[in-house]
Amino acid sequence: MAVMLGCALYFSVPGSSRLLPWMGAALAGAMSVIIVLSRRGQQPGRLVPVIGVIACLLAGLALGLVRSEARTAAFEGAPVIDTGERAVAVSGWLQAIDRSGSGRMRLMIAVPASADAPEYRVRVLGDPGPVTPGETIRVRAVLQPPREAVIPGGYDLAFQSYFRRLAGTGYAIAPAEPGPELNGRAPLRWARRNLARLRFAMAQRIRSHLPERSGALAAALLTGDRSGMDRSDMEALRTAGLGHLLAISGLHMALLAGGLFFGVRAGLAAITPWARRHDPARPAAWLALVAAVIYLLLSGAAIPTQRAFIMTAAMLGALLARRRALSFHTLALALILVLLLTPEAVIAPGFQMSFAAVTALMAVAQAWQGHRPPPAPLQRPGWFRQFFGGMATTSLVAGLATGGFAAFHFHRMASFGLAGNLMVMPVFSLLVMPAGILALCLMPLGLEAVPLWVMGWGLERVLDMAHWVSSWPGALQPLRGAPGWVLLVYVMGFAGLLLGRGPWRLIGVGGVLIAALGWAFYTPPDLFISRQGVVVARSEDGADWQVSHGRRDRFAVRVFLESQGVTAPPERAPLHCDDWGCRQPIGNEAAVLIHLRNPDDWQTDCQRADLILSEMDWPQHRVRQCAARVIMPDSLARQGSALVWLQEDGRIRVRHVRPADDQRAWFRRPVLRLRD
Repeated sequence: MAVMLGCALYFSVPGSSRLLPWMGAALAGAMSVIIVLSRRGQQPGRLVPVIGVIACLLAGLALGLVRSEARTAAFEGAPVIDTGERAVAVSGWLQAIDRSGSGRMRLMIAVPASADAPEYRVRVLGDPGPVTPGETIRVRAVLQPPREAVIPGGYDLAFQSYFRRLAGTGYAIAPAEPGPELNGRAPLRWARRNLARLRFAMAQRIRSHLPERSGALAAALLTGDRSGMDRSDMEALRTAGLGHLLAISGLHMALLAGGLFFGVRAGLAAITPWARRHDPARPAAWLALVAAVIYLLLSGAAIPTQRAFIMTAAMLGALLARRRALSFHTLALALILVLLLTPEAVIAPGFQMSFAAVTALMAVAQAWQGHRPPPAPLQRPGWFRQFFGGMATTSLVAGLATGGFAAFHFHRMASFGLAGNLMVMPVFSLLVMPAGILALCLMPLGLEAVPLWVMGWGLERVLDMAHWVSSWPGALQPLRGAPGWVLLVYVMGFAGLLLGRGPWRLIGVGGVLIAALGWAFYTPPDLFISRQGVVVARSEDGADWQVSHGRRDRFAVRVFLESQGVTAPPERAPLHCDDWGCRQPIGNEAAVLIHLRNPDDWQTDCQRADLILSEMDWPQHRVRQCAARVIMPDSLARQGSALVWLQEDGRIRVRHVRPADDQRAWFRRPVLRLRD
């Protein structure tokens, strides 16, 4: 837990790396005290856990620092690409095809290193043409640096792209065509290209046996290829609380490895002479482990899949070593290994929700094992009751565990997630995934048609139920965003509640309640100013939102309104304009905003406005002389969009996406100029 907190501190709080020498000094001081006490024959007592916590925090901070600086060193600054409005030719090999949020085809292209630039990736909206994943590609595209967070604390593609070597995003101006053959045959690149070809070929083969809708979902479940998924189906699954089916994680890995383990063990146990001399569980565990490795590679090895694989491998290893398989030590091992490989994942929603769900399920399972009555002979009704009771409990616990994280990151809640899971999961667990696993096993022999037909029939029922649940009134509830400290307090309370004992659980409950109250009483911003200078402000009655420009920066406006739990499009703000600029009243004229175009009358505007949004940069001495708060293009360009609060004492508080002095590695990326 402390390692995770240290990683989150480094990636979330600017300047947190300055704590490293102080924490190192505190650790050295505490260890010196322990040495002195030990030489005097005294027990160090409670200093030992304190040292452990400090050491783990220090390790988490160091992991974040080493990972970010190593990425910069390994990829020569991890550059970004900005071609302006000019299209350039990009050649590389096609890693994957997926779909954007709007449903458009999106190509991930890996560009090999050259004399002028290191290896990097670009993501382009466009038509792949005849090119399939694993093949070389050439496309003319307009590229820009990955978009930074739209609002403070929002999803930051620029941060994620730094660790994924994503140098630019953009759109193609023409369909792609086969590219020139790449120089050299680096073993790792060769393996990745062949794996991409295999994944795409398997996805195509799965889709060829099934109707379009169920075939796309089957390919997504078995290979992680979502390029064929319809946007309405994906949205219906998320609205019905079934979005976790699309993320290949513990459920899929458990059904694959667990189903294969129990099936092989039962088959070997049926061979009585062999089973009397050998343990059927050992070869079954080895075979399940190999299948889990193959599934990890085929699915793309996302963070939830990594966590699921590590825990599955640890449990199978425990069976091979004849040790206890299910314990929090396994969970801690998975957490530490994921953080060692990708410490930046600690602030990603997938990481948080995946570990939250498995932690809650393990805590409830252990509590039930300690309090359940002695087992009685099971009859047929007992099996039925146990299965659906366990399904309901699992869905409820996992939904409650991940609900807070999902609401914080995505600003919405699936109201009928429990009902959707209770209807869908029996079909998914007993029919869809067993048939899919059998299809994967029979695919090398060309005998996958029948199990795929069974899987497709089950997926059609899954999609039908998902669309039905998503059509219920109030199925998706928009929620207002919360500050980052709410998530931190919630995580600490969540961990104390599930992992603590005695009074620590009460402290955990208190932490969760404090986070809930902090969210409920959080004061939302009064204004949003996008990077391009578009202003979204409250209307005069304070009930609705109004936008200063209807066509510019619409994506940023939509993201901000979603963070405020608003789904309706905003109205145009009433602007009173003259030759010098425009005047915009905010919130029943609680404040006045001036959109300043001409600086000649700046002294008058400084007297009559509370906030000035200038279209040009001012000298600092003018800013200091102005009574109003001034926001200029330079600050928006360097620090990103801004949230503005109008406080009761007349002061104005502004929070940008990032502080002006933030010099962490992903903000220091050089610009790479491509030659056409």
